[in-house]
Amino acid sequence: MSKEAIVIGSGIAGIASAIRLTKKGYAVSVFEANSYAGGKLTSIQLGNYRFDAGPSLFTLPHLVDELFTLCGKNPRDYFAYQQLDILCHYFYEDGTILHAFSDQSKFLNEIESKLNVDSMPLKKYLEHSAYLFERTRHSFLEKSLHQFSTYLSLDILKTVSSIRKLNLFDSMHEVNNKRLNHPKLIQLFDRFATYNGSSPYKAPGVLSSIPHLEFGVGSYFPIEGMHHILTACMTLAEEIGVRFHFNERVKNIQTVNRKIKGIETGKGFYPADLIISNCDVKQSYNQLIPEHKSPKKTMNQEPSSSALIFYWGINRSFPELDVHNILFSNDYKKEFEAIFEENTVSEDPTVYIHVSSKVVTGDAPEGKENWFVMINVPANQGQDWEKLRTCVRKTIIKKMNRILKTDIESLIEEEDYLDPVRISDRTNSFAGALYGASSNNRMAAFFRHPNFSKINGLYFAGGSVHPGGGIPLCLLSAKIATDLIPSL
Repeated sequence: MSKEAIVIGSGIAGIASAIRLTKKGYAVSVFEANSYAGGKLTSIQLGNYRFDAGPSLFTLPHLVDELFTLCGKNPRDYFAYQQLDILCHYFYEDGTILHAFSDQSKFLNEIESKLNVDSMPLKKYLEHSAYLFERTRHSFLEKSLHQFSTYLSLDILKTVSSIRKLNLFDSMHEVNNKRLNHPKLIQLFDRFATYNGSSPYKAPGVLSSIPHLEFGVGSYFPIEGMHHILTACMTLAEEIGVRFHFNERVKNIQTVNRKIKGIETGKGFYPADLIISNCDVKQSYNQLIPEHKSPKKTMNQEPSSSALIFYWGINRSFPELDVHNILFSNDYKKEFEAIFEENTVSEDPTVYIHVSSKVVTGDAPEGKENWFVMINVPANQGQDWEKLRTCVRKTIIKKMNRILKTDIESLIEEEDYLDPVRISDRTNSFAGALYGASSNNRMAAFFRHPNFSKINGLYFAGGSVHPGGGIPLCLLSAKIATDLIPSL
């Protein structure tokens, strides 16, 4: 008889964990409090407009493909994606517009022509970003940092030998300021700290490896939208025998002598030989195992930023926009001080506009567009989000009107929103933080909770534990966690 494994939560890391455990020989059940799977990776429909509710960036697609090939399937039979020729359009208040081409030579030419600067420092910066990524990926991202065996590997020796070049003692902004030769470029590459919910003025310089994911490896987009990553993985999981229990919230994890015995839901007790929690790690300790001592370092970590998102059905098309667009703040440092020091929203926030209908034409009626409009905000600490949302909406509409030279308000046909409170309610994320803990510390990578626990049989996967948030790192967390579990 196969052993029973339970996965709590059906975010992408939970589904990936379930697939991997099934291939190891376990009988796997996934328990989800909501009526739908996906966590933050879901889809919403407003009238004739469809929106990806959460993550909009797709990098390292081989990590998704790997789940299918692991099961002997052709991933292209389940979902397809395309590489984007333009990574992002960057808009500045002085009228400058930079097109970040995936073709590096075209991007370097863009910088020279638009900013009138030598592109060689940028070329060297991108080479350094690639170096940082390759020197740290195997030791920091693909293995547990909390197991002694990791530090005996050749990969860690390569990392240690390069430690002086890893920018561990500079902030990301300091690295960018030293290596880049124009304020607009510095701001552009400072932005990548937000990919894990941090401030570039505090996050370690080693995170300057993040741009390589787009400028080196490439940025992609599923031809049916981001939610298709989820639905394809769900289809695979069900085909190989994973059982899903929706609308069934886990009340607690039951243990005896620090060994898991199973879970309790409103419908009763389910025994298990092992459990992977895909819940936020703080919520796992607070809600599922409150009788066990929680790790102070984890519980006291500063939460990452959250988001305020508006979903707008726009009654017009904008050829000047692409799939990903950024309207920058004039004072980036002040924006991050507002988020992480004042726990509020800047008076001039940077605005991200994602338009999936540029690729998925059916996401909006012909001649119209679906706008996912997001700004970075602090995690919920009791702020008046109704008041903040109303104020921010007016501010960003004025900003978009100014930069795009239009009247956005008159074009909005459909509307909904997410704020930190709704994010917390719908995904059980602690304080609505998008990435668990922030990386506003030079040793942040080592402070994330490991993928295992001191309770025998309890493991963790998802954006709040090692190696971090975002689809690629969540998939890696599932791989790391399940690699710790023996095959049957």
